[in-house]
Amino acid sequence: MPEVVRAALVQAAWSGDTESMVAKHEEYVREAARQGAGIIGFQEVFNSPYFCQVQEAEHYRWAEAVPDGATVQRMREVARETGTVVVVPIFEVEQSGFYYNTAAVIDADGTVLGKYRKHHLPQVQGFWEKFYFKPGNLGWPVFDTAVGKVGVYICYDRHFPEGWRQLGLNGAQIVYNPSATSRGLSAYLWKLEQPAAAVANEYFIAAINRVGTEEYGANDFYGSSYFVDPRGQFVGDVASDKAEELVVRDLDLGLIEEVRHQWAFYRDRRPDAYEGLVQP
Repeated sequence: MPEVVRAALVQAAWSGDTESMVAKHEEYVREAARQGAGIIGFQEVFNSPYFCQVQEAEHYRWAEAVPDGATVQRMREVARETGTVVVVPIFEVEQSGFYYNTAAVIDADGTVLGKYRKHHLPQVQGFWEKFYFKPGNLGWPVFDTAVGKVGVYICYDRHFPEGWRQLGLNGAQIVYNPSATSRGLSAYLWKLEQPAAAVANEYFIAAINRVGTEEYGANDFYGSSYFVDPRGQFVGDVASDKAEELVVRDLDLGLIEEVRHQWAFYRDRRPDAYEGLVQP
């Protein structure tokens, strides 16, 4: 595995239909590859609007099978074409009545390594996710990709430290967190929680947010996507809070071991003392 990984993320504005959104992201994969990136990740349910602002059954139409649906298959082709690992978050239908907020992870040769299903689902004004999705049931997979060990956590998950820690225990070096976060209370937390999680778990995090306004609800997605290192420092600049942007950064995976030697958080854990944390 490379010691320094050139990684990319995309914050994008909703284009109005799935076909143009998927085509746009295929081009972003190609552009990231031209810039030397070995991995790229997209925002939450990237190929649809963020429809969870409303509770209407018509929005089940956005769901696709993973990995056999059209979007994942197209992303397999562009991953193979460019030699790029691609993290693809979409609305998944498993069977009638079984829907999940999911991200597929595709290796650089086009192989679908697996998928992560969002565990924590908000059900509050503007984020009616339990109307659409079942809670994730595939655990905390870490995928052994061409660029290293990659995990996924999705949007509202980021407020829960337990999953971040489990991904670290499972060997994650880079965790992609695709999100759909609009202006409001969470804007203050956006640049606080994920750097703190990177420090506590001593790995890199790619924090991806949608950008722009969409047709469902009074939402205004503020972008501000970034990479953060195991010291909690932003890798390069944070992306715009208004404009679509491709972010490409070099991540020195050697920093993970360096930090873990300096701050031995995994050595000094006390799981024998944490029984109360898993009580309802």
